[in-house]
Amino acid sequence: MNKENTGNLLSRLPNHFIVLAIFSVAGVIFIALLTFILKGKLAVIILDREFPTYPFTIQNLMHLVFFIGFGELFLRWKTAKWEMAFLAKGFLPEDEETVLQASDLGSIRREVKGKFDGENGFLPSLINLCILQFQASRSVDQAVSVLNSSLELISHRVDLRYQVLRYIAWVIPTFGFIGTVLGIAGALEGLSDKVSGLEKILPSLATAFNTTLIALILSAILVFFIHLVQKHEERCVNLAGNYCLLNLVNRLYTGE
Repeated sequence: MNKENTGNLLSRLPNHFIVLAIFSVAGVIFIALLTFILKGKLAVIILDREFPTYPFTIQNLMHLVFFIGFGELFLRWKTAKWEMAFLAKGFLPEDEETVLQASDLGSIRREVKGKFDGENGFLPSLINLCILQFQASRSVDQAVSVLNSSLELISHRVDLRYQVLRYIAWVIPTFGFIGTVLGIAGALEGLSDKVSGLEKILPSLATAFNTTLIALILSAILVFFIHLVQKHEERCVNLAGNYCLLNLVNRLYTGE
């Protein structure tokens, strides 16, 4: 594979570190804007604005993690969009008459060369592997077997890419429950103080329930978009496999 071509191709994908940095800064700006915009009860519920250590609150930590999660989602969405664009490149004949012989496959393989690596470029990678297998064995059955095995590996690889996102979707409600435990602990501590009474207990209870409420809302939003983006990326894999099956494997002719 031409490393220079692959590098140029992959440079069109967003840089992971830069995207996460941008979304982290966006999260900080979002918190700052809400700090100036929200007043009263909303500020307490969404930001825990009256907490003594503000802006270092559990709610703000959850907002920041939420934005980092959306940064990961943006990367996955851009990658899926990039993968989907390969289907329109016309690497393979798409009419109903063309039959491919071994002598026709070299030019196709050269066309997809440098358009994939070990992680990206589902369609070019599948085309390259199927052609290599057919050229080596002259067997359509083995080409089909390689296609199926490659699709399984790619599907597994796509699923692994969402491990971090699934962890983020899990850790946000965990932070919320931590806030709940701390709030209830503070309320129980206030019960032992007969002087402060409800004035000390109520803010702690508010923190307890507000953190859980915000955590569940943020987690629900994030999980919804995770399912949408993962569905789109998995659809890219399915379409790439179907494209290879219809326009490459089904056209192969051994000449026997």
